[in-house]
Amino acid sequence: MKLLRNLALGAAVLAVAAPAAQAQLKEITVAYFQEWPTANQVAQLDKTYDKEMGVKVNWRAFGNGNEMSAAMASGKVQIAYSQGLVPFVVAVSKGLKLRLIGVAVSYAEADNCVISKASGITKANAKQLEGKKVGTPIGNVTHYKLLRMLDHLGVDATKVNMVQMNGADAAVAFARGDIVMGCAFGGPMLRMKEKGEYLMTAKEQEAIGIRVFDVISANEDFIKKHPKLVQKFMDVTDAANAAYNKDPKAALGKIAKAAGMDNAATANMIRMFSFPSNKAQASAAWMGGTVQKFMKEVADFFVQQKQLEKALASYSGTVNASFLK
Repeated sequence: MKLLRNLALGAAVLAVAAPAAQAQLKEITVAYFQEWPTANQVAQLDKTYDKEMGVKVNWRAFGNGNEMSAAMASGKVQIAYSQGLVPFVVAVSKGLKLRLIGVAVSYAEADNCVISKASGITKANAKQLEGKKVGTPIGNVTHYKLLRMLDHLGVDATKVNMVQMNGADAAVAFARGDIVMGCAFGGPMLRMKEKGEYLMTAKEQEAIGIRVFDVISANEDFIKKHPKLVQKFMDVTDAANAAYNKDPKAALGKIAKAAGMDNAATANMIRMFSFPSNKAQASAAWMGGTVQKFMKEVADFFVQQKQLEKALASYSGTVNASFLK
C-alpha cells in the first residue's frame, strides 16, 4: 500500500522531490540468481556498476522471480537482473508497478524438466505423469514451460501433483527419489540431468513456440525518480555483454566466482546463453514488439490454465525501452 500511495503523488510533487532523492541516494539493491552465470557478472565483481552509477550496488540473491517481484514492489529492491519473464507478467497482471527495461539473457537449453530414468517415463508415455509428484517453482517460466509441454503431450496438468520447489530443493528431492520429475534452471537442472532425461529438448520446445528469456525489470517509482541511474545500469550491462561476446574465455573466471560455481560448470552452463546488445533488444525481434506480443500470449495461456485470474488487454504499457538507446 505504501508503494501505491507513493505512485499516487502528483507529477509536480515528483518533479520537486526527485532532485533531493537523487542527492540522498547512497546505495541500491539489485536482485539476481546464484548458479546462473551471466556476462554482466564481470562488472558486478569488478564493481563497475558502483563506479559508473556513483552509488553502492548491493547484489541480493533470490530463489525465484516471484520473490524478486515482491521485493521490488516493497521498495527493498530497485532492479532485478535476469528475472524470468513469467514472474514479471504475473506481477504486472496483478497490478504491481514494475517495468520491463531490457532483455538479460536468451536461453532455451538452460531451463527444463528432467524425468528420472528409473521411472521409465518418457515423452512417448508422458501421460503416466498423471498422479505422480513433480517439483517445480510455481508461477515462473519453468512452470509455464512445464504446462505448455504437458498440454502438447496430452497430459492433464490438473492430475499431476505439482509441488512448489525452487531449483535447489527440486534437485535434492529428485536425488532422493521423492519426485519423479523436477523442473529447474541452471545448476540444479544440470545436477538432475546426471540421472535423468529431459521431458522435451530445447529444440522440440522451440518447435511448438516456447520462447525462453529473462528480463531486466525495475520498480516504476525508482525509474521515474532516478532515470540517470537506470541508464547507467543499462550502459554498464551492455558494455559487459559486448566484452563477453568478444572474448568469452577471458570473462569465465570472474563470472564463475560471482555465480558461485566452478569454471567447468560455468562454461557448461553459459554456452547455452546468449546476451543481446541494447541495439538488438530495441529491434522488432525483441522489445520493438515481439516481447510485448509474447507477454500477452503467456498471460492468456496462464488464464486458460487457471493459473492467473485475468490478463491485461495489452502489455505494451509495462515495457520501457527508452534506456536501450
